Amino acid sequence: MSYWWLVVVISLLSYLLTASLRRYALANSIIDIPIARSSHSVPTPRGGGVAIVVSFLLALPLLGWTQAVSLQTLLAVGGAGALIAIIGFMDDHGHIAARWRLLGHFAASAWALYWLGGMPELVLFGVTVNLGWVGVVLAAFYLVWMLNLYNFMDGIDGIASVEAICACLGMCLICALSGHSGLVLLPLVLAMAVAGFLCWNFPPARIFMGDAGSGFLGIVLGVFSIQAAWVSSQLLWAWLILLGVFIVDATFTLIRRLVRGDKVYEAHRSHAYQFASRRYGGHLSVTLAVAGLNLFWLLPVAMSVVMLGLDGAVGVVIAYVPLVVLAFKFHAGELEKVDTK
Repeated sequence: MSYWWLVVVISLLSYLLTASLRRYALANSIIDIPIARSSHSVPTPRGGGVAIVVSFLLALPLLGWTQAVSLQTLLAVGGAGALIAIIGFMDDHGHIAARWRLLGHFAASAWALYWLGGMPELVLFGVTVNLGWVGVVLAAFYLVWMLNLYNFMDGIDGIASVEAICACLGMCLICALSGHSGLVLLPLVLAMAVAGFLCWNFPPARIFMGDAGSGFLGIVLGVFSIQAAWVSSQLLWAWLILLGVFIVDATFTLIRRLVRGDKVYEAHRSHAYQFASRRYGGHLSVTLAVAGLNLFWLLPVAMSVVMLGLDGAVGVVIAYVPLVVLAFKFHAGELEKVDTK
């Protein structure tokens, strides 16, 4: 059965829903007002990421009915993603204490891992490793970090959308060329849902994603990577490589802020991409640079891992070294006053 019509419909639906959400946000004053720690200067509606959530989730029953995707995978992705989106939506419209948000994040991660069957054994530097329950715990923390880092990295126009589209389409290409065509459909549908939203979020953004959308993308991409690991350990490493820009910037920034003794739960704008956007006077150049890094650096490394037999862990190291250099160059995690031309 051909699903090309579905991805077109999903993209169009996301586009129209984003337009409706923008009107709703403007009518109800759901506006992101710039403050000293903001990376934007114009009041902008927020919460448009709900269009991504709704468009993607509406496709899942059809994929289940046609048996294009297993029921366990649909429950893992749909259940975890929906819970995170609900938590983010509530936080967008009010405030949820950090401890309750975190509890919800771990509950969603546990739900996903239950339906996926936990964490499979991995090949690490040529050695097959089965961590058992330790692996499940580490996977839960990984999913929680993925959804939170995606929220942290959604700070300038278009960057979170571009990262998701590049990672999903990159993995679609890798899976199609390597004979894992069964793993193509879900990332493709997600990429098209994000593409519809990106039409409104591309610099200069007319609406922001909000926590509901960014958290949803983070955990769904994390679940995709663990689902792929059950097919091949190399595919997990490929996902980690393709998401390298976000993983390195967010993790590097968090570590430096922890070492400095900052309150890491407080808002800030000390990520490398935020320093870069201020240095170059806008969001567009940085968002396009992220797309370029994904297309011309991370995608070839990920393809080498899956298709040329490069060890996955070695591939991650190779892919991340230039990203760490860029994190240093753009002062990730440093105080804002360090950023000078």
